[in-house]
Amino acid sequence: MPQPTQKQRYWRANLKYLSILLLIWFIVSYGCGILFKDFLDQFQIGGFKLGFWFAQQGSIYVFVILIFVYVVLMNRLDKKYGFDD
Repeated sequence: MPQPTQKQRYWRANLKYLSILLLIWFIVSYGCGILFKDFLDQFQIGGFKLGFWFAQQGSIYVFVILIFVYVVLMNRLDKKYGFDD
């Protein structure tokens, strides 16, 4: 079986990062906002039930944080495989 090239390893790592980050966002947006809403509504943030807060605000905040995490991960990956400028 042929060895994967540097570009293939880079792309595989990129897809791995994307999959993990999108899974986190899915769990936060769908899980916390819909599936676990009843449990999370026991707690409050700023006077709002936590399930409602995740559905309206939390998933957006997590998405923005995940964008910054992706940028950091990709910068490291670019340096590792020599694709940085």
